[in-house]
Amino acid sequence: MIIKTNSEAETIELGKKIGSKLKKGMIIVLTGDLGSGKTKLTQGILTYFGLENEISSPTFTIVNEYNTKDLNIYHFDVYRLEEVDEFYAIGGEEYFERGACIIEWGEMIEEVLPKEYIKIKFTRDLSNENLRNIEIEYVGKENL
Repeated sequence: MIIKTNSEAETIELGKKIGSKLKKGMIIVLTGDLGSGKTKLTQGILTYFGLENEISSPTFTIVNEYNTKDLNIYHFDVYRLEEVDEFYAIGGEEYFERGACIIEWGEMIEEVLPKEYIKIKFTRDLSNENLRNIEIEYVGKENL
């Protein structure tokens, strides 16, 4: 499935829709170039849970933890990892069962991901700087 968004606000709204379906054990892998919308989509997911004022990029901490009354959400940015072993070293795979995980640059740790996850790929349109093509693929699943 490919969805087009024409602004940051539309990407955030898509994130809210995804957030409404998020459950414990779900893993969302976000891929795409820098500035393509990965963090904006995550902002939308967190906004659905009333966490819009708490979002920050986990670039320097690897993972940010958000606890809601209904669900623990773990937001990873694995861009700085040099090898998969670093993900194991932080206990990354233990988060998969404890809540929902959103993993930016998740293609870098694909070999440690469970067999079922949602992969969302962001592509910028070269003719329109605000347009994003967002491709959602269900790896090992039927739908979200």
